[in-house]
Amino acid sequence: MTPNQVTLIRIFVAVLAVALFSFRPHLFAVDLAALLLTVLAIALDGVDGYVARTRGLATAFGAKFDILGDRVVENLFFTCFAASGLISLWVPVLFFARGALTDFLRGFARRAADECEQNGMLKTGWGRSLVASQTSRASYAVLKCACFCNLGLLLSIRHLPAAQFAQWFAAEPTWLLATAQAITLATVIFCILRALPILWQGRRYFTGRPRGPKTVAVVASR
Repeated sequence: MTPNQVTLIRIFVAVLAVALFSFRPHLFAVDLAALLLTVLAIALDGVDGYVARTRGLATAFGAKFDILGDRVVENLFFTCFAASGLISLWVPVLFFARGALTDFLRGFARRAADECEQNGMLKTGWGRSLVASQTSRASYAVLKCACFCNLGLLLSIRHLPAAQFAQWFAAEPTWLLATAQAITLATVIFCILRALPILWQGRRYFTGRPRGPKTVAVVASR
């Protein structure tokens, strides 16, 4: 199996999970299946890169397709949970805007790097730590997985029939809602922080400042 095929499967799994969350009539077993698919969609995020590295199948198209898969998956889930009323509509809007802007700057900077014979990597330590380090990427993936799973569990509880809900819970678990909101906020903040190095290095394109031969290009971000 190629890395691109893994990315395709990840997108399909995410679409299926969101479809199951939206399935009517709402069944707890269906929501549970959606939760398991959510975890799988996040877990597959690291599989395509692993396959590409270990099998020597890394390509420029694959790297871009992997980023596209990330954008599709996160926007699918955030839009689903926003439509369900669990989070603000501004969360998927922010993720969409952040992804569009950083991808635009990355693509523009990649062409500029070719012209200036640059390698396209961030030169600052804080930029590499926030954007390109394995710790940052793994932490971001764990945050998104925890965020989607907590929101999915809360949505599943809300989908329970009234009689079954009353039998299992006297009231909606406030701690679960608070936890889901806190993790969502942490994910949003981390998302913005990881975009800062790209926006900072891409500021020259908005100010119209001429580029010299020592211009540093914007690193690819995920």
